[in-house]
Amino acid sequence: MVAMIKRVKTFQVVFSDPSKTFYCGGDKVSGRVVVEVNEVTRVTAVKVLGLGCAKVEYAKGKQRCRQEAEYLRYEEVLRLDEQPTDSDGSVILRPGNKYEYTFGFELPQQGQLVSSYKGKFGYVQYYVKAVMERPQQHPLECKKSFEVEEPLDVNTPDLLSPTGGMKEKKVTCMFIPDGQVSLNAKIDRRGFCEGEDICINAKFENTCSRIVVPKAAIIAKHTYQANGRTKVIRQKLSAVRGNHIISGMCDAWQGKTIRVPKIKPSMLSCNIIRVEYALMVNLHPHPGSEKLILELPLVIGTAGLGSRSNSVSSHEGSVSNSSQSWVSLRMPSEPPSYCDIPRDYCLDQPLTPLLDDVDGDDSPIFMNVPTFTFPPPPAYTEVRV
Repeated sequence: MVAMIKRVKTFQVVFSDPSKTFYCGGDKVSGRVVVEVNEVTRVTAVKVLGLGCAKVEYAKGKQRCRQEAEYLRYEEVLRLDEQPTDSDGSVILRPGNKYEYTFGFELPQQGQLVSSYKGKFGYVQYYVKAVMERPQQHPLECKKSFEVEEPLDVNTPDLLSPTGGMKEKKVTCMFIPDGQVSLNAKIDRRGFCEGEDICINAKFENTCSRIVVPKAAIIAKHTYQANGRTKVIRQKLSAVRGNHIISGMCDAWQGKTIRVPKIKPSMLSCNIIRVEYALMVNLHPHPGSEKLILELPLVIGTAGLGSRSNSVSSHEGSVSNSSQSWVSLRMPSEPPSYCDIPRDYCLDQPLTPLLDDVDGDDSPIFMNVPTFTFPPPPAYTEVRV
């Protein structure tokens, strides 16, 4: 930030390493305060403050809910090197010169800060503020923000442990029992980093008279606390869906994958703001019934810290999963050979609904029989003997 005032030409904070994108607990924040004046100016003091706080603010009816939590406060009075000072510590700044006040301070150790955050009803912000005091004049201020990212390692025994659950729900139609739907889902761990694939193993059963579609999604939950009140915002980040399950049928996912998008790590240590994630697996009997929902908690860690690459195994799992819900069809071996059929022709596409699922939440009522088109068999001259 540059202040252009009548007597002061330049007043700004410059970090020592402008290319540094974020800081961690224990890092040193250093830089200089640059001052240029248009006329002779007496400065009694230049102070620098390192500040960091979380703030929540939202309206609850007619009440305005506000809450703050402080995580960083540092203050230092800066001096100019080789610059004569008066008895009161003031200095004379003259036009044509550039004056630089250097500063540096260490951030609290890891575990004492929370990561920078900006949400709909709150934020966590860190910045350096410089204050220039002048006799018989209002002090001038300028500030420059910086990002803090606290490391979150997902390679802990708790986060490497599998998690899962089972749910079932009785379905009614006009208050008349209409069977039930059930799901059983499991993932091999709870901790992930952005770009990784979550492999889902699940079983679904439909004994009601309606068609259901299994779906899974990564959900973010932002929780804001202020004045003893809590406000929660939920957001769907990415989703996958399975094949339609008609009445009396079952389906299974074996290693079906959903990729973690580029998102902020979980924020669990802030007193007034929390960011949590979950894998939501659901079935929705349509129409007129509530969804059957199972949520498995996730912890998203810092990218590059303990992240793993399981794209190969995930890809193999997704390929093997592609035909789980279909009756196995055996193709003749030789002659002719179908082993070179492109994957585009595999039976891995869901049934086409007669009534389109426009909003992505409700399942269709009727279905058409899928049409599969295979390429013509290769000529016998191509068959290897």
